[in-house]
Amino acid sequence: MRNHPKSGALRVAYVLTDWLAAAASWSVLFGYRKLWLEPEAIGFAPEVAFSGRYRLGLMLVPLFWIGLHAVLGMYQRPLKRHRILEVGSTLAAAFLGGVLLFFALILDDTIARYQQYYASFSVLVISQWLFTLFGRLIWTTRTVKRIHRGQWTFATLVIGGNARAVRMVEEIQGARKRLGYAFVGYLQVNGVDTELSALMPRLGPVQALREVVETHGVEEVIIAIGSGDHEVLERILNELGGLEVAVRIIPDIYDILSGSVRMTSIYGTPLIEVDRNIMPQWQVVLKRAMDWTVSAVALLLLTPVYAAIALAVKLNSEGPIFYVQERIGLYGKPFNIIKFRTMVQDAERQGPQLSSDEDPRITRVGKFLRKSRLDELPQFFNVIRGDMSLVGPRPERAHFIAQIMERAPHYRHLQKVRPGITSWGQVKYGYATNVDEMIQRLRFDLIYIENMSIALDLKILVYTVITVLKGRGK
Repeated sequence: MRNHPKSGALRVAYVLTDWLAAAASWSVLFGYRKLWLEPEAIGFAPEVAFSGRYRLGLMLVPLFWIGLHAVLGMYQRPLKRHRILEVGSTLAAAFLGGVLLFFALILDDTIARYQQYYASFSVLVISQWLFTLFGRLIWTTRTVKRIHRGQWTFATLVIGGNARAVRMVEEIQGARKRLGYAFVGYLQVNGVDTELSALMPRLGPVQALREVVETHGVEEVIIAIGSGDHEVLERILNELGGLEVAVRIIPDIYDILSGSVRMTSIYGTPLIEVDRNIMPQWQVVLKRAMDWTVSAVALLLLTPVYAAIALAVKLNSEGPIFYVQERIGLYGKPFNIIKFRTMVQDAERQGPQLSSDEDPRITRVGKFLRKSRLDELPQFFNVIRGDMSLVGPRPERAHFIAQIMERAPHYRHLQKVRPGITSWGQVKYGYATNVDEMIQRLRFDLIYIENMSIALDLKILVYTVITVLKGRGK
């Protein structure tokens, strides 16, 4: 979901509050150990002073807690957090972090009896939880009140306009407490006008969806066509797949009875929220950390390989060493991909063309680089810059995406994640030589997205390394 103008400042406020809470918790734990535990263990009351260990902890321990909160997703969508969520998330974070800090900092304490370990752990977890919860409830309560008063809103687009949609809009607009929806208008489906025209402006047909989202800065989309209309619903969801918006569907009675509807606020209108989080937040953070670390190490260790390939490319044919080409990445945003040049210079002077195994444009060195996938090595720079990931769907050019979309509109779902240096589809098919092969590869990339995990990424990386070592890439 795109960032609300208030999100950045609120996120900073949460971080600062968490820092102060962690510092206070560390001070309580330090004082408890010095004043209550150590006198019993050593037989006298030690002098309590702001020692170097205390000051070091005051700097490092809050950093640990902020990092843990970030991994657990506690700084995501700050305007969408609520008080019950804060109670649960802060308690879970305090317990998990308490266990880690217990083994790192408390286990080597001098104690009189083992029960004091339990006491120290309890003080750590309870103080951390209460201080953090208190600080976060201040900001969360303030945010909730501003949303309920209508001071903070989210630009919302309605697609369709059945009778349930009219009732939903009237209920939201007439609610005693605002829910944050600021309706910018609605889009027609199947060219049928609706009673919504009396409540908000009509912004055009559903085909104008992407343009309307960008033009009006839409943050929330509510689909009001009935979940039973699968063909239209699928088409709309495909179009929304690559956009940074929250998506909700007005349910029918079958959806409610089947348990698809989940309420997060007693003041809210019952809606089905389409979950856009493909991986748990801790895995998202770990995946990005793994991307950056592996790429940085690879760029450092493979410097001799880069130099050798660069020399071979330069000696084999005229032209630059690297080939830079625009590709489409996360959320449909273009970026420049970097590869070792494997074709003759100006290979596409007659327009975009896909290559084949016997393509005369491929140089002698280029054939080896493609077979071994070594031409992809410069893309570690793209990973460092955040354009790509180690594992993800291969990025395509806008020219070929347009052709794919005509036959497989669900391609748009691939833009929900960063493209990758390697992918499941790449391992299975290698370089695509035509649009048909691109569509075949798409099936594996979609399955990958629906099953994304660190474990699956590691498997794909292992198979990619095997392909490189055996030189059997296509």
